[in-house]
Formats: sequence, C-alpha cells, structure tokens
Amino acid sequence: MMRLKWPLVSIRRVLLLLLIPGMVLVAAAEFWVSWKTVNDAADAAYDRSLLGAVKSIDSSISTASGGLGVELPYRMLEFFELTAQGQVFYRVATEDGLVEIGSPGLPEPPTPLATGRPQFYNGEYHGQPVRVGSYARVLNEAVAGQLVPQRVVVQVAETLEARQEFQRGLLLRTLVRDVVLMVLATGLLVVAIALAMKPLTRFRQEVEARAADDLTPMSPEGVPAEVLPVVQAINHHVARAQEQAELRRQFVDDASHQLRTPLTVLSTQVAYALREDDAVEQHRVLESIRTQLDQTIIQTNQLLALARADGAALDSREFDLVWLAETVVRQWWTTARDQSIDLGLDVSTQPLNFWGDADLLREALSNLIHNAIRHGGAGCHVTLSVFERVNPAGDCVATLRVVDNGQGLVTAELARLGERFFRGSGTSAPGSGLGLSFVQTVAQRHGGQMRVVPGPEGRGLDVAMELPVGRHARQLRDNP
Repeated sequence: MMRLKWPLVSIRRVLLLLLIPGMVLVAAAEFWVSWKTVNDAADAAYDRSLLGAVKSIDSSISTASGGLGVELPYRMLEFFELTAQGQVFYRVATEDGLVEIGSPGLPEPPTPLATGRPQFYNGEYHGQPVRVGSYARVLNEAVAGQLVPQRVVVQVAETLEARQEFQRGLLLRTLVRDVVLMVLATGLLVVAIALAMKPLTRFRQEVEARAADDLTPMSPEGVPAEVLPVVQAINHHVARAQEQAELRRQFVDDASHQLRTPLTVLSTQVAYALREDDAVEQHRVLESIRTQLDQTIIQTNQLLALARADGAALDSREFDLVWLAETVVRQWWTTARDQSIDLGLDVSTQPLNFWGDADLLREALSNLIHNAIRHGGAGCHVTLSVFERVNPAGDCVATLRVVDNGQGLVTAELARLGERFFRGSGTSAPGSGLGLSFVQTVAQRHGGQMRVVPGPEGRGLDVAMELPVGRHARQLRDNP
C-alpha cells in the first residue's frame, strides 16, 4: 500500500498549510454569496422605487378624450430622479406602437410581458447601462380607432449610478468583515494548534530526557486520545526491546554456562594427550577429544540457531509446507535407514501454502526428526505429517507433527520439554537439551505453539507445531 509522504515533517505547518487555504476558499465562497445577496438586495430595494414610479405613471393614464393621455407626476419623477442620482426615462405606449409618449426606444423586456405583472431587467439606452421596469395592462377603452381595448405598456428606466454606489459600499463592508473574521480565525487556529501540540512537545521532551538504558514504559497520563495509540506503540516497541535485551543476556549466560565446561574438558584432554607417550593411549584421548569437540560444535550451532530464532527478524515469504516436509524427510532418509529406523511422510497431495520463515521451520523440523531418530532407537517408526485443521476457536491452523514409538518420557517430564538445557531422566544419548527449545521458539515466532503428548499407545512422543494460517496470522508474524 502506498503511503503519502509529506514534504514537511511539522504537523503544525501541515495543519496550517491545509486549513488556511481552506479558510481562504471558504471566505471566497462566502464573499461570492455576499455579492449575490447584495446585488439581489439592491435590486429589490431600487426596483420597489422603480415600480412606484411605474404605478404612479400608470395611474395618470387617461382615455377620456378618445386617445391616450398621460398627466405626468412631475414632482414624483423629480424626487425619483434625485433618489436615483442619475437620469430617469419613461415611455407609455400601446402595445401595437400606434400611440407612444415619452422616450422612444427603451430596451424591450427579454420575455413577453404578462398582464398586470411587472418585469425588471438590465439594458442599455443611448450607450448608458440602465435598469428598466416594464408593466402592461389592458386599457379601459379602445383608442386610436381600435375596436377593442388594447394593452398599454408603461416603462420607467433609471441609470445605475446610485444602485452601483450602494452595492460597492455594501460589498466593501462585507469584504472588510470577512477579512477581519479570517484574521481572527487564523489567530485562533494558530493558538489552538499550539495548545493542542503542547502534550506532544512535553512527550517528546520526556523521551529525549530518558537515559539510553531506560526501557520502562511511557506513561499515557495527560496524553491526548489521538496520541494514545502512538504511546501504546512506543511501549510495545520498548517491551520488545526489553525482551530482546533479556534474550541477549540469557544467550550470553547460556553460552558461557554451556561452553565453559566442555572447553575446560577439551583443554584438560589436550594437556593430557601432550604428556602421554603411549601412542595407543594418546590415540584414545584424541578420539575422546574429537567426540567432545563434535558435541561442542553441535551445542554451539544450536545456541546460535536458538539466538537467531529468538532475536533475528523473520525472513518471511510464501511457500508450500508439503514441499518443506518432503525436503526435510529426504534430508534425513539416509541417516534413518543407516540406523534401521522407518522414517515416513504423511502429507496431502494438495499444496498447503504458508507465510513464514522457511529456513527456521526447516531447521525446527530437522530438530524434531533428529531427536526422534536419536532417542527412538533401532526399529523405531518415525512419521512426519502435515495437515490443516480448524481449532475450537474457529481459526485455521497448519500442523507439523512428528510421531515416534520409541522410548518416550515419563508423564511428569512432558511439561518441561521446551525448557532450555532440560533432558529427560531416561535419556542416554548425548545432547544439549536445546532442540525442543528451538522448536518451541520457532513456533512462537510464527504466532503458534508447540504441543507435546505421549505417542501411540503411550510409547514415544507426539510433538507438533501448530501454526495459524491466514491474513491475520501473517500480520502477527510480520509485526510481532
């Protein structure tokens, strides 16, 4: 999944870069709405005056003489012209144009006039922008020799100086108000972000003030709820670091404890061989040294493998567990045959895909088979099986199981299998007691567990690694 990479690492600057342009856009949208509202308000206010002039002229129309006459309300027009702070034009005409009084050629309405319903619109008259109010009604009597009464059209137009001045003043006040509000909002935003970031600053200072070896969990007290997951993640990481440090310390202790004795024995044997003159006795000592050295090498390799299983990151990839089991059985087939042991494989013909560290799991299976061969004895049957099942919790589990019918262990000792350097009381074969510890660690690193029960009919051992399968299990293995 792609992650967004911010060019700035400061949350404060990121928030300001996101919020301030957003506020500017909101303010611009609000100013546009205000401009529309101001225009509509100015048109509504001035159109009412325009309609008053139209109605006044309409009330002065007379047809008593058989023609169309208008007694203009000069005082009203003078007052209207003074209010408009510009020029005023009027026109009274029959709809057919046979009779026309006033200023000819005023702009026609964009849509046909409805009787008794005024219409207001912008236009241009003699090169000047004007606002026109038009009104039509049916005359009481026919004029100009017509048989039926015609419609008369009354138009009053004014220039836009006063209207535009009113709009500019109102818009300027609105703009000043919006700018002041935006400046105040930005200041409040900066203060709010600074206050909100104070717990983070304090938390950073606490982390920086810690000693290098201080691995105690961070206190979540006073931390905002949004930052609490970060604190929990840090504490989880600290716990893992503490665990890794403990594992390294334990590894050093184990290595020093387990290797000191064989190395001391080797040193003593070498010194004895150097003093010995008898070639036969010297050869016997050298054979003993070789045996001790082989055991020390095996023990050292097991310690190193256990340390890797404990602390190293998993080299996870997808692979087939059936293929892995077949590979391990082929690896140990010759050894088992040489010791008269029947080594078998019980797997499905279908692949069982799994996400994990194939090398660690291969080594764990090798340890299980090696233990079964070494402690089972000649004539023992050892079987490696791989299968998938659903546990009682409803989760899909892959099981890698090694069963033998050898000597086995007493029931009281089964619970201790997996402890480092523990060996059963009835075990005579050489070993370090690290094989099953390694298996248990590998199972746990893959989110699973090792299970040990007596073998068939109470003989031998039945050792299984039960590993969760699926997307959630994969996440657990990749992010322990």
